[in-house]
Amino acid sequence: MKKFDIPGHYRSSIISEIKAKRKLEDPRKKDFAPTELDFGHVKFFIARHFGFCYGVENAIEIAYKIVNENPGKNIYLLSEMIHNPLVNQDLMSRGVKFVMDTDGMQLIDWNDITSDDIVIIPAFGTTLEIELLLKEKGIDTIKYNTTCPFVEKVWKKADSLGSEDYTVIIHGKHTHEETRATFSHSVKSAPSVIVRDIEETKTLCRIIAGEIKAEEFYKLFAGKHSDEFNVDKDLLRIGVVNQTTMLASETQAIADLLKETMTNKYGAENLKDHFADTRDTLCYATNDNQQATLALLDADADFAVVVGGYNSSNTTHLVELLEQKYKTYFISGAEKIISQDEIKHFDIHKKGEIITKDFLKERNPAFLIQSEKPGFSKETDTQCSEKNTGCLSIAVTSGASCPDAVVDEVLNKLISLKTPNV
Repeated sequence: MKKFDIPGHYRSSIISEIKAKRKLEDPRKKDFAPTELDFGHVKFFIARHFGFCYGVENAIEIAYKIVNENPGKNIYLLSEMIHNPLVNQDLMSRGVKFVMDTDGMQLIDWNDITSDDIVIIPAFGTTLEIELLLKEKGIDTIKYNTTCPFVEKVWKKADSLGSEDYTVIIHGKHTHEETRATFSHSVKSAPSVIVRDIEETKTLCRIIAGEIKAEEFYKLFAGKHSDEFNVDKDLLRIGVVNQTTMLASETQAIADLLKETMTNKYGAENLKDHFADTRDTLCYATNDNQQATLALLDADADFAVVVGGYNSSNTTHLVELLEQKYKTYFISGAEKIISQDEIKHFDIHKKGEIITKDFLKERNPAFLIQSEKPGFSKETDTQCSEKNTGCLSIAVTSGASCPDAVVDEVLNKLISLKTPNV
């Protein structure tokens, strides 16, 4: 695996040592069990895989190299380099300007950008329309392109499906930069439609099955299908790709449901003529991070902390996984841990930050229920003994765009606030 030259302030001391040790012990990544760090009064369960992935480190290396080698030049980013506020703010402090926000809203007029300027394509990639616009302005779209190779892999898969006359079903968030880029590349060679989740897929399946009238498709999937999409013709042969940061389990469920629908309609013997059984296009890092997060559910933690940008899709999915068991605090950095009594965290359901009081007194409900059972002996149960001395166990992970140094700061903040016997 290539080693990237990224700024030292993104590196860490604690996390770097943990990752190096786990890589040495488990080079083939077969063990997804978390690392345990026990400080006596607080224990951390650190996910096996988290933090900067290949695509993110590649993009950061290129971006900082461009900044360092082009003093005095106007340097633009099409949108956020990655979905992490620290990284984007750092680039802005070095003079980099953003052309659009994450939703595609124009921040800088294209007329203000000339062939003398540098425009960086972020890790999410960009649309063919914007690539053409940049080329027409005489701007290099190759030298300053940081598109993740796993995103490009999805584009190639979509192109392959189109060449075999399949319609491409994209599992993703239609407003996300990566999905907008994938959709743009996909429609070049195939009719395409975006589904956000299993519920939208169920609706699409009912349309395929004829349970919902074809004309309803255009209302239900407005802004999510290619131009001149023909329901009667374009849903006869389909294949699935995904935004690389989506939940792997949901992508699989979506593919399975579509496969079942086509089987029911055309018969198992004709399935190959109607459904392309594509391999999942989730990137390896997203898959590793999700598997490692699922392994955290086996730990006996009192609550979980997820660190990353609030608009990060892959990080949000880690929160969703941990919420299956734990009270989960989604924070962008250590500054959100205000005191022993307060933490400001992002609620993915309410789509905004909230403040929770006394979060360091949080206890895993599963443990409390167990301790109330007849015959439960705290004297003979090690974990119970730890709980009664004031020890807290915390599950920790972060998104693929979060610097390890930020996770270090979170760990140190929690250790300093959770003093013994509190």
